[in-house]
Amino acid sequence: MYEGPIQDLIGELGRLPGVGPKSAQRIAFHILATDKADVERLAQALRTVAEQVKFCAICFNISEEETCRVCRDPRRDRTTICVVEEPKDVGAIERTREFRGLYHVLGGAISPIDHVGPGDLHIRELLTRLADQNVTEVILATDPNLEGEATATYIARLLADTDVTLSRLASGLPVGGDLEYADEVTLGRAFSGRRRIGA
Repeated sequence: MYEGPIQDLIGELGRLPGVGPKSAQRIAFHILATDKADVERLAQALRTVAEQVKFCAICFNISEEETCRVCRDPRRDRTTICVVEEPKDVGAIERTREFRGLYHVLGGAISPIDHVGPGDLHIRELLTRLADQNVTEVILATDPNLEGEATATYIARLLADTDVTLSRLASGLPVGGDLEYADEVTLGRAFSGRRRIGA
């Protein structure tokens, strides 16, 4: 539709997750109308991320060093590992300030439709960590969707014969949500995870 660099930019932006053709075009024209110094700052931030950010050699969280700040922190509880799908999940859990253990980032979830199998994830490395460290509990904190459930079930089966305690994050209805809009999986988990109230 457009020529040269602007079409190249629209094409590259359109490859980003969640950015469709119209959004890519809108972002490209916003960048075109933006002050050159702001565009250069964005370009420099992208270059810096590409050059300096890598994955932790232990847990596969993002890091600027060989190991991430969580793995380097001597105050963390090294007997508990929370298994998550992506580095962004580590950030979400850290914001709660409720978990003081270590993490293991799988790098995705089992999804046959997307051609992602167990061998494409960091499951083997998790098993190696469990064999090498004094871990007593593994918390499966994969997403509460079909792929996350399949991944959690697969890992649970692998660890069924070990001495490690397995737990799964509770899930159910969000605060402020309506029952009529809840999907079957969420509503089912809410029922199975119900708690007694009162005396």
